[in-house]
Amino acid sequence: MKTQQAPHDNSHGIVLFAHGSRDPLWRAPIEAVRQQLETQHQHTAVRCSYLELCAPSLPDAVQELTTQGATRITVVPMFLGTGKHAREDLPVLVQALRNTHPGVQFHVQPAIGEDPRMTALMAEIACSRST
Repeated sequence: MKTQQAPHDNSHGIVLFAHGSRDPLWRAPIEAVRQQLETQHQHTAVRCSYLELCAPSLPDAVQELTTQGATRITVVPMFLGTGKHAREDLPVLVQALRNTHPGVQFHVQPAIGEDPRMTALMAEIACSRST
């Protein structure tokens, strides 16, 4: 008997929100995280977005996800700490998104660098020897 494949659930999306840079090489690590997420969570749409200096912006990334049917969006600030951008700029942007997309639930995670797992990994990397 043939099993049916689970339908693609595009109701949840993830936006990786970073500062941005004119240098395309700067974006490589953020794009690598996106690719890893897409590999591990094939039924979740993932987009990168940037505060400034490159595209797409957070509103543009969210618009793309909502056009594809996302009704729940998790915003992941890809910052080492909760500085001005995460503390002041991001809440203003997310409130504007909530006003623009009233049917969408937004969840904003803490800055990724403040997660104890990230802190431990950075310490491990800092103490590792070059081969």
